[in-house]
Amino acid sequence: MPGALKYYFITPAFLPYQGDYLLELGLEKRYGSNQKKIRGTTILSVRKNGQGVMAADGQVTLENTIMKKKAKKVRFMYNDQVLVGFAGATADAFALFERLEAKLEKYNGNLSRAAVELAKDWRTDKILRRLEALLLAMDKEHTLILSGNGDVIEPDEELAAIGSGGPYALAAARALMAHSDLNAKSIAMESMKIAASICIYTNEEFEVKLLPNTKT
Repeated sequence: MPGALKYYFITPAFLPYQGDYLLELGLEKRYGSNQKKIRGTTILSVRKNGQGVMAADGQVTLENTIMKKKAKKVRFMYNDQVLVGFAGATADAFALFERLEAKLEKYNGNLSRAAVELAKDWRTDKILRRLEALLLAMDKEHTLILSGNGDVIEPDEELAAIGSGGPYALAAARALMAHSDLNAKSIAMESMKIAASICIYTNEEFEVKLLPNTKT
């Protein structure tokens, strides 16, 4: 039946992010593409003493409604050598993930080169320019933030965050880096808890991934 709610997919299926992607497609069918899109919120990366981690919350929000509590916003790329997370429209981020993965394959896992080339495409391509998302990517050497303005930003410190709760998570992580002996994973977890207690678009269903070949 045309317009039926069979397009709703709340649980990820087949691929790690396909459920979230189909969820947004379903909502756009139901509400129209001019409505506000589903948003993902807080991503934090921490690097300390050879350990690199990326943490994300699980909340997906459509306007003032929580649509999903355990979304997966962080994934590995290029033989698990690169971690990438997103904040923004879920379907847009899914499309950008695929393009970044293709760039990493093309440039043999060189994250900096792949990020710059993706940012060029993102800024100049008519279709890509309409995608609304931010990407946070890290490998053993670099942490980069990519935006649709063509920006590729490498933070001065070993911390980076994006999304509505990003400033809170980043502030907490800076304090913990300077005034505690916690390792990178613990700093990420505690910082995300603080962000979730402040930002209404961030929940406490945290996902934390550790870069391989870094200290545990």
